[in-house]
This record gives sequence, structure tokens and C-alpha cells, in this order.
Amino acid sequence: MGTENSNRPSYPFRPPAAGFSAQPNPSPFVSSEPQAFRPARPTASPFQVPPFSSGSISGPEVHGFRPASSISSEQVRPPPSTYGPPSSGSRALFEGQTGVPPPFRPPVPGPPVSFPQPQPSSLPAGLPQNYAPGHYNPNMPVPAQQPQSSSSGPVAQPSFQPPGRQAFVTSSGISQPAIPEYANVPSSSFPQAPYLEPPTSLPQIRSYGPPTSSPYHLAQQVAYPSPPIPTSMGTVYPRSQVPQVGMAPPISTSQGLAEDFSSLNISSVPGSFDGGIDALSLPRPLDGDSESNSLYETYPSNCSSRFLRLTTSGIPNSQSLFSRWHLPLGVVVCPLAESPAGDEVPVVNFATTGIIRCRRCRTYINPYVMFTDSGRKWRCNICSFLNDVPGEYFAHIDGNGRRVDLDQRPELTKGSVDFIAPAEYMVRPPMPPTYFFLIDVSLSAVQSGMLEVMAQTIKSCLDSLPGYPRTQIGFITFDSTIHFYNLKSSLMQPQMMVISDLEDIFVPLPDDLLVNLSESRNVVEAFLDTLPAMFQDNINVESAFGPALKAVFMLMSQLGGKLLIFQNTLPSLGAGRLRLRGDDIKLYGTDKEHTMRIAEDPFYKQMAADLNKYQIAVNVYAFSDKYTDIASLGTLAKYTGGQVYYYPNFHSSIHKDRLRHELSRDLTRDTAWESVMRIRCGKGVRFTSYHGNFMMRSTDLISLPAVDCDKAYGAQLSLEDTLLTTTTVYFQVALLYTSSSGERRIRVHTSAAPVVSDLGHMYRLSDVGAVVSLFTRLAIEKSLSYKLEDARSSVQLRIVKALREYKNLYAVQHRLSGRMIFPDSLKFLPLYALAIVKSVPLRGGYADAQLDERSAAGFTMMALPVKKLLKLLYPTLVRVDDVLVKLGDFENVARLPLTAKSLDPRGLYILDNGFQFAIWFGSSLSPDITRSLLGDDFSAAISKVNLTQKENPISRKLMNILNKFRESDPSYFQLCRLVQQGEKPGEGYFFLSNLVEDNYGGPGANGYPDWMLLIHRQVQTA
Repeated sequence: MGTENSNRPSYPFRPPAAGFSAQPNPSPFVSSEPQAFRPARPTASPFQVPPFSSGSISGPEVHGFRPASSISSEQVRPPPSTYGPPSSGSRALFEGQTGVPPPFRPPVPGPPVSFPQPQPSSLPAGLPQNYAPGHYNPNMPVPAQQPQSSSSGPVAQPSFQPPGRQAFVTSSGISQPAIPEYANVPSSSFPQAPYLEPPTSLPQIRSYGPPTSSPYHLAQQVAYPSPPIPTSMGTVYPRSQVPQVGMAPPISTSQGLAEDFSSLNISSVPGSFDGGIDALSLPRPLDGDSESNSLYETYPSNCSSRFLRLTTSGIPNSQSLFSRWHLPLGVVVCPLAESPAGDEVPVVNFATTGIIRCRRCRTYINPYVMFTDSGRKWRCNICSFLNDVPGEYFAHIDGNGRRVDLDQRPELTKGSVDFIAPAEYMVRPPMPPTYFFLIDVSLSAVQSGMLEVMAQTIKSCLDSLPGYPRTQIGFITFDSTIHFYNLKSSLMQPQMMVISDLEDIFVPLPDDLLVNLSESRNVVEAFLDTLPAMFQDNINVESAFGPALKAVFMLMSQLGGKLLIFQNTLPSLGAGRLRLRGDDIKLYGTDKEHTMRIAEDPFYKQMAADLNKYQIAVNVYAFSDKYTDIASLGTLAKYTGGQVYYYPNFHSSIHKDRLRHELSRDLTRDTAWESVMRIRCGKGVRFTSYHGNFMMRSTDLISLPAVDCDKAYGAQLSLEDTLLTTTTVYFQVALLYTSSSGERRIRVHTSAAPVVSDLGHMYRLSDVGAVVSLFTRLAIEKSLSYKLEDARSSVQLRIVKALREYKNLYAVQHRLSGRMIFPDSLKFLPLYALAIVKSVPLRGGYADAQLDERSAAGFTMMALPVKKLLKLLYPTLVRVDDVLVKLGDFENVARLPLTAKSLDPRGLYILDNGFQFAIWFGSSLSPDITRSLLGDDFSAAISKVNLTQKENPISRKLMNILNKFRESDPSYFQLCRLVQQGEKPGEGYFFLSNLVEDNYGGPGANGYPDWMLLIHRQVQTA
């Protein structure tokens, strides 16, 4: 690479002097500060200018360095008498000095090198089409001044690392304390260097070098004034005079961006050819989901990431670049995500004007359109078509091209907006919110107590059902026969009619079985009060579910609505009856393995298609201690935009709180009815596949009978053209729906992303949450057509291909043997991939999860928004015994890595995955804490105790902590599972199975370090 100088002798290391040598850095992660290398001549940067820069870049540029070669420890050079800049023919050795700085000689700046800007078009890459130098989009509001983020410049790092603690320095310059092996080491016990604000006017230069701290002469250095840097001894120096340890020559902004990666050492284990990894230094998402905000300044009018997240905000400009991106390229959309107070989606009513849309591509007007011809025309940002502005919508534009009424037009300033749809968007009058309950009343439903809890919950929610006074409600119960209920408002008590002919279903009194709630309120309450007692002596164990479903379809097909199914028994009579196929161990590993995870009878998929056609969404509540074929029943929810709630071994004394919470939320949350959704995108790209719980009405129209804030959908992109000529790609999500108040509305989310020509830019602009969300959906779908092993392998293979491609970007510049590199934006991706292959739908084989449990988890994960999915994959683990005993603040309790090494037998731990709590009692936990939490059940088996609040401070504080977890995400109710250390099998099933970093999760399951070594070996294989 031209970095060697044959005329200059190579000198060996000298032993570090006791007074000046620094402690060796135990962390295998390479610092974002430049490291040791040998300087080379200035050469032209092989990397293109990033999409956010315009014009050429000038400055001293040094490329092509390589790490220091190893030198025998027997060759020792006498230490120099003084420390100073190197003289001719020699090199100064500064090895990790932390004391008084050496005398410093001002560097001589090298000759400036100019780099011409690639010009694929007349505009700088990554900016909107209507951008021109000195001119901005007149319809974009000037963004508010944002606080300086940590990614805008390097942060001063403490040079001292206490024993047992390591620093993981990311490319963004933020030092995160490494995870202790045990939770009883407080994270705040070590001093941290103060934060120093970097100069905002200077280019931020970052580089990663090899981990060895070999000193070299600084050939060139940019002579920019910079803020002072504190050293480990407390002395503060100007940045230009700080003692540099293995400092690299400065590089230009373009190269600094190109080398924006993190690195992991794969060191040799004595006596083995395999590598070794320090588990403490591995990256972990202990701060939860972190969303990228890198495009805010360029595209301030983008919709919030709550609604739309791209897997990468850098769209490839060519098919060849797209073929090198081995991760999913697409979006995750949550159109009705809950907005925080004060940031609600504005509602726009155009009244007689009509909704302003492009006449060619039907894009809705948005902040990225451009008004021309003195405000008489506007250009579509999706297809560039020039549209006329209706007279009623006309407004003059000022000297800057801004509409004078811009502050009164949220559709021109906000990325998300609700349009009130006129009559032409309706094929029928807006439907009323309709709730129909199909209830299993067989023996198991009565004995488990489900019937009583369900009836009480529905009654308590009647006042909160949306849509009053238009809300409709109805009930059907079934065992071996079907029971209809006349709820006519003139009756004092409901009338029950029984149909025993399951082959020829008919509906008696169709006008009185689905009634207006406000008119028949007394009759409905009377029915719910008497329902549990009505069937308390029922001993029928049969289930005519299929015929009952047909009867409900006949009743609801006129209006549509939401059907809630409460199922306890495997369907055994009439259409849709299912056999007890169960989990056949002989099928695992064969080509027929996937057939156990799909619907056995085509009746269910056909019924789902009919229900969707008539705007009926299905939610399935499954309760059973036996096999109930969730794979078949869940098909009804999958294709109608619904979801599956699974309660194995349901008993009212244990599970009633969870059922009450989740049923209440299902009934009272804001819901969009009779909906369709379409995602539009700009020229040259198109959506090719969609993933989630819905049914496609056409190639790009998603049919959703009901949508709510807890549903998300994925879609994958591809390039239509060989080469994109635009600099920006726009995306617009449009959801046409009926609100509970009876308005027909269109929710529109608009976002923009730059087109890039460099694979490194795609990685830097990637969103690990969106990538993981699409990965999960693709893997679960693959498990429905292939073996579980094939689904797991597909995730691993794509991760390896992506990291190998990323490594090849730097293979020429850096010596990467023994190092695993990955983009800083995706540093958590390998861990999340490990969590995916260990998740319930994909883990292990026959003995690792029940078939119903796999199917239910798969249906649930296909619909989860990004944040909820990431929490399920990597749960929260905290230690709370110290907080309960002392007057500590729970908000400051640090999350722990999901490994058994984080557990102390003297501690009490809470594991929260968003769906249940597992509370782990250490074997040496103080008896006082156990007695305070369990009360009289102190001596009983902990796993059989139902945790309730006791009248003591420790119990009240623990319940407050659990309630805080629940309030942070009310989508589901986390039921408490108490686990005693060493208890079998409860500890393994409820707790250890969630420790994704350990070797748990089926035969051949890897722990986190082993998984990283496996990935590294496969990446190294060409």
C-alpha cells in the first residue's frame, strides 16, 4: 500500500517506563480516536463525498496506513534521554503516557489536497429535488434549533479504566460503560470525564486504527484550534498539544465518514486455534431502542419514526449497489401509533375544495411539493407532474417562494396529517363501531372461570366502548349446539334460541341479535349478569365452532365490525372440525415439518377471506390446557388484521388480571374501521412484498377491516431502474378509514430519504430496529414453508453476507485479521439476530416449545411495532433487592445483560419482556425480603404463590415498580411468574429461556460470545 519507507530503519519497542506507561487497554473495541499507523503520501480519497455535503472538500489527506508489525520483545532499544518530536532517521516513542506531556513542536501542515465532488446530477446528493444553492424549499418550515447531539463530535473519554470495567467507544464518540459481570458493582462508582462540546464549525474527524498502541511520528496534522482535552492526570491541554498515543494523521471528512465503524478483537485463546471474545465488551442495547435522527436537519418535515421507519435512510442509486445490500430494504409502518400529548396528528378539512391530490399518481399534497407560477401550480414530489391549484386553495407566494398562508396549512408543514374525506371516498355510509362476541361455553370454559371474568370485563367496558351512541353489540355462545340471544330493547330479559342442526345453519330474528347498545343497554347488562350462572352446570365437552362462525358471518356481513372469539376446546363438530394432530416429533427435520404450523383445514383461510371482504376483523382469545390448534384458529386473525391472545392453562385466580386488562384495551382503544392502506414511493423504486396480519386486495392495496395503535406492517423495496437519476426518494403512506365517531378520514404520512452511491452511506443511515423487525417477519413466514432450521439459517446467512460485504469496504485500507468490524448503526444486529433464532416461533425443535405456543407467538410478533418487538427479543433485566431495602430511586437502576453471570444468589431480579414478568429469587436472598413479599406463603413453593401486595413497605415498593413497567407500555399485561433459583423446570421455562446471551434455547444453541465467533469465522470465509 505504499506505506513503508525503505530508507528509514525500523526500531523495536522499548519496555514501557514505569512512570509513563499507561495501563494496557483491556477492551477489544477500538477507540473512535485515531490509532497507531504509519503515514503515507497523500492520495485521492477512494470514497465519495457524503450525501449531505455540497462542493469539494479540501485539506490534508493521508491514506493507506497499516498497523505496526509485531517486534520481538528481545530487541530492546535504550530509552531516549528526552521526549520530543522525532528527529530525522528516528521515531519518537510515546507509549500511553498519562503524566506530564512532552515538549511539543507545532506540526507543519501538509499541502492542501482538493477532491472533486462527483456530480451524478445537477443537485448535491441527498437533497430534495427542489433544492438549489442559496435557495430552500419554500414549503418547508425552518427547523427549530436542536440541541447539539452527541453524534456531532467526539466526546472526551476518560483514559483510566478501573479493573474489571471496560469502555466501549462507538464511532459516534460516546463512551458507554461496559457491563459488569455482577450487578452489585454500581455503574456510577467510577469517575467519568466531563463532556466537552466540540466546535460546530469544524469538520468532525473520526478514524479507527488497530488495537495495538504503537507510537508513530505524526507526518501531518490539521492546524485547527480546538477545545481543550482533559487527560487522566487532570491536566488540560489544547487539542493541538495533547500528548497523542498512537495518533493517526488527520483525514478528510469524506474518509472520516467512510471509516465510521466499530471493531471487535477476536484474540487467540492459548492452546487453541479458535478466537476468544471478552463477553463484557460485547455491545448490548441496554438503553432500549435508539432511533436515528440523522436526517432531521435535511428533511425536517418527515413524519415521526413512530409511524414509519426505513431499514436504511440511504436509498441505493443502482441495481449493482442494491445487490450488495444483503439486509432487508424496506419500511415498517405503524399508521395509528399513539402520539404523545401535544404532538397529535392535525386534522384538515378541505370542505368544498376537495382533497388536493396529484392527477397522475394520486399522491396527497404534502410538505415536499413545490408551488410555481406565482402559486397557480404545484409540482408533485413523487412523479414530478405539474398540477393546477384549485381556486379555493390558491394563495400568493412571497419573494422566497413560500405561500403566505403556510402557517395555516398543516398539510404543507407536517409529515403526518388526517384529511376529512368527502363523500366520493365512501361506497356506503360510515359503519358504526360493532362488537360481536362468539363465546365457547363448554365444560373447560366454565371450570377455568373464563366465562365469569369475560362477562364482568365486558360489562365494565360498556360505558367506554367508542362510537356512542352508534355502537352495535351482539352475542352467540356454543358448545355442541349454537345459542342465539334476542337483545331487543323492549325485552326485560334476553331470550335464548338454540340451533342444533349444524349442517344447515340459519339465523333466527336477524334484526334483534345485533342491536344498538344505547337502546338495549339494560338487556345487554342482564345477559352478562346471568351468563356465568346459565352454564355453570354444563358438562358438554364438544365444540361446534365452525358452524357458530358461519352464523356470526351471516349476522355481521351487513355492517362489518370486530369479532372477538373466546375458544377453549378444539373444534370437534361440523364444518372446520380439527383432529388432534398435535406435535409430531417424527416430522421435525423433514420436508413436512412446516405443515404442523399452518392451518390444517382450508375452511379457516376461506372464512378469513370472506370475513375480510365484508370488513370483519377477528381477535382470537385462546384458553386451554390442551392442544387447540392455534395454527388453524389464528388464520382468522392473520388475514383479517386481528391478533391472537394466548392463555395456556388459564385459571381465573391466576390469569384474571391479564384477561381483564387486555380485553379492556381491545374494546376501548381507538380503532380505525373498514380500512385500506397503500404505500406510494418515488420514481425508480417500488414495493414488492408486504408482511404482517392483513390480506392484499390488489398488488399494492392492503385490506384492513380494523386497525389500532398496536399494529404494525412491513414492506420490502426493490429498484425498478438500473440507475436512479433523482437525488431523493419520497414515501407516502395513506390509510383510508372510518373513525369511531363516524367520519371517513385519510391518514397520510410522508417521508423523504436521500439517494446514495456508496454502500458505506447505506450502512451509516441504517435503522437496526426496522431491520430486525423485517428480519423477524421474514423468518417467521419462512418457518411456515420450510423447516425451523432453514428459517434460522436464513437469518444467520444474511447477517454474515452483510458483515462480509461491509468488511470488504475496508479490507484494502486496514489489516483486519483478528478483528471483526461492523457499522456503528448496526452494532446490536448480531445480538438481535441471536434473539430472533432463539425466539419462541423459531427456537430449537420438538422439546423446546409447544406447538400452540409457537403459533401464537408467531401471530403476535408479526403484528408488533418495532419498540415492542425489540423489548420482546431482548427483555429488561434489573436487580431490585437493594432498592426495596434502601431508600433508592428505581429510575437509576441500570439494566443488566441477559446472562446468568449477571445474577447474584443474594439478589432479587425482575425480567420484563413486555408480556410477562419473571421475578427471580436468589437462593441466598435475605429471608426478610422473601417474607415481606410472600407473607404467609413464605415457606411454600415460590412458583405456586400468586404475588399480591402486602401491608409492608417492601411489598408496596415492589408493586409500584411493577406498575411502572406496565404503565410504560399498556399494550399487554405482564403477569408475574415467581422463580426460585435452582427450581426445575420453572426456572428454565420462565426465566433462563429469556437469557438470550447464554447457551439456552435448544440443541446447538449458541451463547452470545460463541455466536459472534461463529459469525466472524463465516465472515472471514470468502
